Order: sequence, then C-alpha cells, then structure tokens
Amino acid sequence: MRRYSRISGTGSYLPPRRLTNADMVGLLAERGIETSDDWIVDRTGIRARHYADDGVNASDLGLQASLKAIEAAGCQIGDIDLIIVATSTPDMVFPSTASILQRKLTESAVAQGQAGAAGGAAFDVQAVCSGFIYALTIADAMIQTGAATRALVVGAEVFSRILDFKDRTTCVLFGDGAGAVVLEAVEHDGSGPAVLASDIHADGRHTGILCVPGTVSGGQVLGDPLLKMDGQAVFKLAVGLLETAAKAALAKAGMTEPDVDWLVPHQANIRIIQSTARKLKLSMDKVIVTVDQHGNTSAASIPLALDEGVRSGRIQPGQTAMLEGVGGGFTWGAVLLRL
Repeated sequence: MRRYSRISGTGSYLPPRRLTNADMVGLLAERGIETSDDWIVDRTGIRARHYADDGVNASDLGLQASLKAIEAAGCQIGDIDLIIVATSTPDMVFPSTASILQRKLTESAVAQGQAGAAGGAAFDVQAVCSGFIYALTIADAMIQTGAATRALVVGAEVFSRILDFKDRTTCVLFGDGAGAVVLEAVEHDGSGPAVLASDIHADGRHTGILCVPGTVSGGQVLGDPLLKMDGQAVFKLAVGLLETAAKAALAKAGMTEPDVDWLVPHQANIRIIQSTARKLKLSMDKVIVTVDQHGNTSAASIPLALDEGVRSGRIQPGQTAMLEGVGGGFTWGAVLLRL
C-alpha cells in the first residue's frame, strides 16, 4: 500500500457580469478600436467571458469556488490543513491571497459554528496560466510525504484588471473566475483514485512573449502594468510543449495515450486545444472545452473546466483525466489523475 492524493471535490465560480463578443465590440468602439464577433471567434473560439465587479478580488472568487469544492468533498473547512492559491492577480502585494482566503474561510466556518482553517500552511503559486498545474503538483507532493492530509488547491484570477483595452489582440481573450479542488490523502495499491503523475517545467528565455512588465516602487508604478503578448510565439511554443508534458506524465505513470479518458486543457485558444488533442490522438468529444463561454481565465481555467466536466456528468469516477497548461514564464506542465 502507498500513500497517494486524490481529488475528492471540485468547485468553481464565475462573477455574474457576463460580456459577450457584441459587448466587447461596443466597449472597444468607444475607444476607437475596431473588432467583430467573427474576428474573435475565428481566431480564438471565444464568445463570452465574465468580469468581476469593482471591489471583488481573487480571494472573493476563490472563496465561492472553495466552498463548493469543500461541500462536494463532504468535509468541513476545519479539515483543510493546506491552502495553495495559483494566481497572477493577487489581492495585494502581501500577504498572500491564500492567507486572505484562509481568513475568509475561517470566518465562514465560525459563522456556522464550525472550526476554521487557521493554522494550516497557506501560500500562493505564481506560474500564470500553468499555476494550477504547479499548485496541484506541490500539494500532491506534500500529501505524499505526510506534510499535509487534506489540501485546498485554488486557481483564481481577475485578469480584467490588467488588460489593455486599446489592444484588441489581447483584451478580448481573458476573463475572471475561480476553480478549486480538495485533494486528500488515500492509501491503496495504485488502482484507486489518485494523482498518478505530473510533469512541470519553465524556460525563462521566453519571459518577454507573455508578461505584464510593470512593478511598484516607492508608491509608483514602474514600467507598464498591462498585459503584453506575442500571440504567434506563444502558439508555436504551446502546442509542442503541451504534447511533451502530457507524454512525459503518461510515461511516468506507465500509461499511453489510449489510457486517457479526458483531456482537461488550459482554456487559452480553441486552436491550441484542437492541435493538442490531435497530437494526443484524442477526439474533441473527449476534451472539456469552456473557452467559448469563459475566455482565458489563466490559472482558474483548468479547475473551472474540470468542475464543469465533473458536474455535467461527463467525467465519471474511475476515469483518467489529463490536465495540462502553459503560461507566461514561459511555464508548462501536465498532471495525470484518476478520478
């Protein structure tokens, strides 16, 4: 028998404000920028995205997704002894969004007469759109070593705050949202539900193709605090790296492409998703796609898609799922799991 981690509950949350492509066309027209629904759909597959209202932060979105995941896992907030939040749009410089989320979860628990989550480790992971893959890999390792027993892993983003609405090639792509999973320790012979393998990487030589080149110093913003992206360069890197990471995770688990029941990719662009599925010899009816309605929610996109697959009944207990993503850094990775 060996100690594994398994996903026992999933949850997600999208802010109520939904902007269709028609809304974006109007918004950009006010700024003298021309675009169209056809232009957006043809290049990205995106038809709508959600934006958080002013004053709503990543921790607020993460809280709602976390409560749903905890409920689905059949546990209580006080059972959580590790919180990892993947985000590129934190509530503040510090403390971590995970610490803020821990406080909000504890407040929610106390209001219900339950024990809170205070005392367990809580920290953020910054790997942009690969952030959830990184966070899940870290939580799995901590559970396997006994450093944690039940982890809450969250991807939460408010990317609408860092978009340049004078750049139609980037501002139409991104949305806000949060997804979460509860990861808990189990012991079995390897045939049960578990995180089976992971594979994560980075190559800092490509930092410039997807970045927000700004910072804060002396109370002033230095550089440019808005998102910049070389779309063609990202696309060329993404497809090959996603294939490599997925195959590496399969090899570590002693499995091959036919063993994968579902692909749950980062929802960046429908063309990247389709190309990756072809390379893994998976038909699109075995791919969870939410990019059309969510846009690119960065670190939140994979757990949002996973929750959609689980709650829709498509992803069933006992099936295998390949989670994979790429992001600024340049970062990439994959996690293979059995539900």
